Amino acid sequence: MLFFTLPGLIFALAFNGKPAEKRFNLPLSMTLFDFNTADEASWQVVNDGVMGGSSQGYVVIEDGILRFTGTLVTQGGGFTSVRADRTVDLAGYDGLELRVRGGGRTFEVAVNDDTRRWRGRVSRRAPFETGAEWALVRVPFSTLRTTVFGQEVSAPPIDLANVKRIGFYILDGKDGPFRLEVDAIRAYRADAG
Repeated sequence: MLFFTLPGLIFALAFNGKPAEKRFNLPLSMTLFDFNTADEASWQVVNDGVMGGSSQGYVVIEDGILRFTGTLVTQGGGFTSVRADRTVDLAGYDGLELRVRGGGRTFEVAVNDDTRRWRGRVSRRAPFETGAEWALVRVPFSTLRTTVFGQEVSAPPIDLANVKRIGFYILDGKDGPFRLEVDAIRAYRADAG
């Protein structure tokens, strides 16, 4: 016959399910991109020309750094983006940690699970600031906005166990050249410190 104290029983029940086990077995962070391997050359630029705009973005990966540069033109579209298809299970993680630098402009990170709504694929993005020096930026998944073609929509929460694409946008409403450098993208757990 087993004997349990009430606190011991509560602890056993609370931490005996699969989600809790999965979270406790996760590493504190998981590198998604470090830009040091050949398979990371699959980043693609999507400019606002798809909507009649004339912004131009370019991407190059060299020396372990993704460089996203170009010129934003707000008339007509006002955005450019770079993205990579990567199926990954981020369940149990709290957000993305980015090591970035740029010219002081605001960019957005996108994390998408291929959810579709009436007009197209749902985009889930959150803004982050850049500066002239390298900085670690944490973007909690809870801050992701849900849009379709820039318009906020109601959609179910992101399926973090089924992430399909990660990317960056610039759509800060400012005409002119931009530069974003990224040397690491990691998933993090908030309890990692």
